[in-house]
Amino acid sequence: MEPGLQTVPQLHTEIISWFTANARDLPWRRRECTPWGVFVSEIMLQQTPVVRVLPVWEQWMQRWPTPAALAAEASGEAVRAWGRLGYPRRALRLHAAAAAMTEHFGGAVPDTHAELLTLPGVGNYTAAAVAAFAFGRREAVVDTNIRRVHARALTGKALPSPALTAAEMRLAVELLPADETASVAWNASVMELGALVCTARSPKCGVCPVRRHCAWVAAGQPAPDYVPKGQAWAGTDRQVRGAVMAVLRSARGPVLRSLLLGPVDLTAAGADADPDLAALAKLHALQAPAAQLERAVAGLLADKLAEENDGGLQLPA
Repeated sequence: MEPGLQTVPQLHTEIISWFTANARDLPWRRRECTPWGVFVSEIMLQQTPVVRVLPVWEQWMQRWPTPAALAAEASGEAVRAWGRLGYPRRALRLHAAAAAMTEHFGGAVPDTHAELLTLPGVGNYTAAAVAAFAFGRREAVVDTNIRRVHARALTGKALPSPALTAAEMRLAVELLPADETASVAWNASVMELGALVCTARSPKCGVCPVRRHCAWVAAGQPAPDYVPKGQAWAGTDRQVRGAVMAVLRSARGPVLRSLLLGPVDLTAAGADADPDLAALAKLHALQAPAAQLERAVAGLLADKLAEENDGGLQLPA
């Protein structure tokens, strides 16, 4: 059969059936998960794989089972609990969103796309995903995995455009089932297919439920028309920022700039030193230039991930 929009009903049936049989059992997908649990998962899963998110999400939900519980604590505690998920500004946005929910929505997650967009740090994707997965709304959810499945199955391209385009959004809306319940299942199913089967680097086309309808397979699996750029890590400002953050998270109080900008004699401190010696040792093992360390500290202060007083630097109060 010629791949194209005429096959959409079959795509709906076959991908949703595949999802029903193969979906991962993730806690934020379970019936008992609250809208807040879904909201937290969506923020954590941005640019971070499920395997890293799971333990942090579970700890987070035990400690802060409601928006009000998180809002009642200092934003620095959210940053500390964020651990090594990366992009810690998301922790600040999550804390700010919890405060907004507590102040403006009676401590509940708002249930419409428009209201969700009023929360700090919430964009179109997160608003659509939470509205769909927490409240069963008919919304076009478009993440990287979904875009890749759409690109291959419907347009015959190996990869979607480097940035989301208006044409991709129109296609996502066209593909969305009219039935509300089916639309939620479709979003979740295509996302899971992209995560587990239709992957970026090694797609498992042999076990794909819609291989016979796939325009990319029909075209002979042409190579991408661009080379995705990977993100460097070793030696970058991001790595140094992360190492400084690890020191601040480990500390019970302010950390002297001199300890962060080092080098320092770690053997002279006691075993119960504050901050944690292991975190400090990892920071200085990077042998980052003084200018890079200064940039890292300045960036954390500018992003409000840290604050400074006479005692030194610490997580925000």
